[in-house]
Amino acid sequence: MGGNTFGKIFTITSFGESHGEAIGVVIDGCIAGMQVDLNLIQKDLNRRKPGQSKITSNRNEADEFEIISGVFEGKTLGSPITVLVKNKDQNSADYDNLKDIYRPSHADYTYHKKYGIRDYRGGGRQSARETIARVIAGAFAKMILNGAGIKVQAYVSQVYNIKVDPNYKNLWLDQTETNNVRCPDPNIAALMIAAIEVAKATGDSLGGIVTCVCSNMPIGLGEPVFDKLHADLGKAMLSINAVKGFEIGDGFGSVLKKGSEHNDAFVKKNEKTGTLTNNSGGIQGGISNGEDVYFNVAFKPVATIFKQQQTVNTSNESVKFNAAGRHDPCVLPRAVPIVEAMAAIVLADHYLRNEMYKIKP
Repeated sequence: MGGNTFGKIFTITSFGESHGEAIGVVIDGCIAGMQVDLNLIQKDLNRRKPGQSKITSNRNEADEFEIISGVFEGKTLGSPITVLVKNKDQNSADYDNLKDIYRPSHADYTYHKKYGIRDYRGGGRQSARETIARVIAGAFAKMILNGAGIKVQAYVSQVYNIKVDPNYKNLWLDQTETNNVRCPDPNIAALMIAAIEVAKATGDSLGGIVTCVCSNMPIGLGEPVFDKLHADLGKAMLSINAVKGFEIGDGFGSVLKKGSEHNDAFVKKNEKTGTLTNNSGGIQGGISNGEDVYFNVAFKPVATIFKQQQTVNTSNESVKFNAAGRHDPCVLPRAVPIVEAMAAIVLADHYLRNEMYKIKP
């Protein structure tokens, strides 16, 4: 099976299954001698883990990590870093009735047809529990970015048809972590939570959008052809479970503007060159221009719902089934640290590429 490794200089390799012994990640290319912030790793894992509130899955996992290589006396060695998180609250019996069934909008059918075998317990390798590996790697990436002054912050900007102000500069981003849905507008957050609670009570699910803002960006991250910064960000986001859309800057809204309205004029800012507007989302020609990089990531409604559904079994017979187990009615609150992690991994990779080539702004 390919596709388990991401990045070119700062690379991560994810491994493990949802109901296996552990989920883990191997991180290579991390700079040597960097102080490892253990609190940051656990904090981000806690933001991702189930059982945080009434609007998330009640699977009870501590998600405590163990570093087994690449770190000595609290600092990175420059060698591959391996980190494990043991699975402790699996309930595989919840999935016994699904072993011969292809769940709608899940990867059961495609995975089985491609490989001839699948782990039906919680989705196995296809499970969103795999994102533990990404969050751990993202924490190491954030440590690199923190040293460069780059900040990555994501938040829930929409649940179903409930939206915040689309201009992130009008929001209180420092309030993102003050509510269970991770929305920086407390009033809108209350509406989002209420909608998720209704969906949960009726056995249904909701989708939405996570917005991410990368600030204090240097000029020059990204390559101008296949490795454009926004192309790599797009691939990173679209690799996350349940993601169905990605747009950067004005995104699809740019088609409603004329060139005279969309162009970002260059101006002098604090003795430096900047742009008057930022419709490009901080990237031009695939290369960061020093403005904030911001983008939206669309998540579909969670595929597992507690309503009777129709599907087929492995013998291609029509069947009806009812899902069991512990699942999120809306993935958005737990997706925020995952989006941050993948953004940080992309930025750290490109930052280290620039350092390697000694590119100066």
